[in-house]
Amino acid sequence: MSVEFIGYVSAREQSEIISPQGPDVDPAYIETTARLHERAGFDRALVAFHSSAPDSLLIAQHAASVTKRLSLLIAHRPGFTAPTLAARQLATLDHLSCGRVAVHIITGGNDRELKADGDHLSKAERYARTDEYLTLLRSEWTSTVPFTVKGRYYNIEDAFSEVRPFNAETIPIYFGGASEEAITVAGRHADAYALWGESLAGARELVDRVTASAARHGRKPRFSISFRPIIGATEQQAWERAHDIEAQIIARQKLTLEGSQSGLDTAGTAITGDDLPGNAGSRRLQALSSQGDRHDSRLWTGVARLTGGRWNSTSLVGTAEQVVESLLAYYRLGIGTFLIRGFDPLADAEIYGKELIPLVRERVSKEEASLSHG
Repeated sequence: MSVEFIGYVSAREQSEIISPQGPDVDPAYIETTARLHERAGFDRALVAFHSSAPDSLLIAQHAASVTKRLSLLIAHRPGFTAPTLAARQLATLDHLSCGRVAVHIITGGNDRELKADGDHLSKAERYARTDEYLTLLRSEWTSTVPFTVKGRYYNIEDAFSEVRPFNAETIPIYFGGASEEAITVAGRHADAYALWGESLAGARELVDRVTASAARHGRKPRFSISFRPIIGATEQQAWERAHDIEAQIIARQKLTLEGSQSGLDTAGTAITGDDLPGNAGSRRLQALSSQGDRHDSRLWTGVARLTGGRWNSTSLVGTAEQVVESLLAYYRLGIGTFLIRGFDPLADAEIYGKELIPLVRERVSKEEASLSHG
């Protein structure tokens, strides 16, 4: 099984500990981040989606235009663009980038955010729509003659696209969501299933559930897991940095609660009580962090606890060698893709490229060679 690394490109510099820097859309920052990830040896970079954020497809287009090898994983929410149009947009960018496009489907678990874009469907309805949407997306990429579909959510007549994916019949579809509805749809459509950073036991459970769901359709998806690695020259230094990050987030949340926004982004907002995210992935992180901040050998859920598990917020903490060993434990579960991003986006990406990515690739290569000669 090959190993893949995915980084993170955003419209401007910001994180849980860094207030937004620069204009809302900073072309220079996008270029710097994309080129840094390419030099660091990342295979892809995720461009996220949010109802209040700059458009992910256009951010990805700019990142693709300033790189030659780096692929882009474009977060995309079904339901706000016609699936036939989205298919042509993605295929067009796939040609402009010479085959470097993948799409990450996020159906959405935050009802309040979805309503900001006019979506008032229930969760079950959203996943039913996603199922229909992805069927049409692939049809637009693969059909050699016009096709008509009359479904519950889409009524398409004589659809046909002159532009197809650059290298094959499809663009890789990554898929996120941990509810039963999500896993059912993932089994039908996902080329890669993405989960947030959980314990080994939790990750194994999700891998088994998605594998079983996909097997019913004769499919075998890849698996991706997301972490925020915190690396130090020594284990003690790594934990000191983790605790410093925790302290900075607490301080920012305190300012928010006191009514001083002073440049804080939503990542600095305290999450308590009724504000806790209710999507399945967040609930899983909430449950994990309620059991303590440390799990397995070095999984840290301190930030997930502070943010209510609102996004990929768990860390692997230690020296580069220790973090590599933890990643290999997930690799042995059948997870071959690692989405890693830091709390200091640029500096951490550079560290990952120097200390983490090459060592993981080396260790995976040795393990695979050992198995093939076993």
